[in-house]
Amino acid sequence: MTQPERNQLSIPTEPIGSIPRPKNVLDAIAEHTAGTLDDAGLATVIDDAVADTIQQLQAAGSPVVTDGEQAKPSFVSYPLQGLSLAPDGAVIPFADGHTRTLPRLTAGPFRYGANAATYLAAARKHASVPVKQAVIAASALSLIYPSAGIDGYSQSQFLDDLVDGAEADIRSSLDGGADSVQLDFTEGRLSLKLDPSGGLLDTFVDLNNRVLDRFTAEERTRIGVHTCPGGDQDSVHSLDVDYVDLLPKLFRLNAGRFYLQLASETDPERVLSAVSEHSRADQRIFVGVIDPIDPRVETPEEVRDRVLTAARYIPLERLGTCDDCGFSPFADDVSTSREVAFAKVAARVRGTALAASALGA
Repeated sequence: MTQPERNQLSIPTEPIGSIPRPKNVLDAIAEHTAGTLDDAGLATVIDDAVADTIQQLQAAGSPVVTDGEQAKPSFVSYPLQGLSLAPDGAVIPFADGHTRTLPRLTAGPFRYGANAATYLAAARKHASVPVKQAVIAASALSLIYPSAGIDGYSQSQFLDDLVDGAEADIRSSLDGGADSVQLDFTEGRLSLKLDPSGGLLDTFVDLNNRVLDRFTAEERTRIGVHTCPGGDQDSVHSLDVDYVDLLPKLFRLNAGRFYLQLASETDPERVLSAVSEHSRADQRIFVGVIDPIDPRVETPEEVRDRVLTAARYIPLERLGTCDDCGFSPFADDVSTSREVAFAKVAARVRGTALAASALGA
């Protein structure tokens, strides 16, 4: 192995998850919904997109890849197939005025209709490097239970079923060969907007820890948590919430890895100081060095400088890099092109390697 290769690997760097779907995938989904394309035809189109996504991530030098969530309707809704749902659940408002609405559970029991391990198996067929798998956090799915309750199916029963399903979703991915499993926890920062007292955030952390505590300490080194202020159609839902208010409780989560949005923060050093204060020695911190919402592709030198700043606060043996969030968490988000997404990934990989070299790693 050459010295540059060693430097590149000395600071791990990973994508968060979603990559914009190509137009033929979006067209195929629409045709399948309309009944003019069968299941096999849709599966073929999606498999081709997964193969292309992984090939391009590897070509960009990514030492770890994902399937780009090409087959997921969204990062949050993949487990909800086959449930009894109404469309009028919790509404998530974004800064530009658009909203996303979660479904509302109308009857129990709650069961996962799709498992992330299925996406993992499809991705591993095409990858020659390790594959990470993103899953939705139990706290996000808890929002589909209505505040008015469900006759004959208590919230306590729902949460028990949810924790069982979330554990199985993570465990099957670990057992299926995932390099790591990432819990998407974008609702963490949003919870402080909905409830500034922090009570809702406490509930979310406790619920996710019910899941995480079912894994051994060794298994939790391969389980991470991603947090960001949302990223959909080039807008956010909670960037106006003070990050420093989230971090002390975030690091109460019993996970071994944390993927933190940082590139889009106006005062990253203030955030890094809080990360240094509140994170534990057994938690690896992946700092966001790419802003998926910014249409400009960062230079490797910009990425390098962001990493060098983070290294002043986080020990090198605990430091990694990532994108702030996925490039297209919802399938219909085409605000960023695939070409720009892959160019940003390449900049992250090259910039991280430059930083490792500068640090003498």
